[in-house]
Amino acid sequence: MRAKAVRDSSWLLVAIAAAILLVLALVFIAVRPAAAAADKGLAGKGEVLVRENCSRCHAIGKEGDSPHPPAPPFRTLSSKYPVEDLAEALAEGIVSGHPDMPIFVFGPHDVEAIIEYLQSIQVK
Repeated sequence: MRAKAVRDSSWLLVAIAAAILLVLALVFIAVRPAAAAADKGLAGKGEVLVRENCSRCHAIGKEGDSPHPPAPPFRTLSSKYPVEDLAEALAEGIVSGHPDMPIFVFGPHDVEAIIEYLQSIQVK
C-alpha cells in the first residue's frame, strides 16, 4: 500500500513540475514582444506603437510609401513642424483635417516613446 502512495505522489510531483514549466514557457512567449521593444529602448517602444496604430495608412520607417497616399510618411513630419509639437495632440486625441483618420489618445509614456521614435527616423 505504501509503494502505491509513493508512486502516486511521484506522479503528482512530475505533473506539478510539468505544469510549472508550461506556465513559465507561456509567460516567456507572452513577454518576448515587450522585451524586444524594451531592448530597443524608448524609440523601440514608439516604433511598436506606431506600427500597431499608424502603419495601416502611414509609412512609418526611413523609406517606403504610405499605404494611404494622402497620409504623410512619418519620416517627413519635421519638414512641416517640430515633431515634439505632436506630444500634446497625441495625449489629448490627435485629430487630422481628413475624416478617415481615427482619433488616437496615448498615455504620457507612450507619447514620449512615439516622439522619440519619430525623431529617430526624420529625414535630415
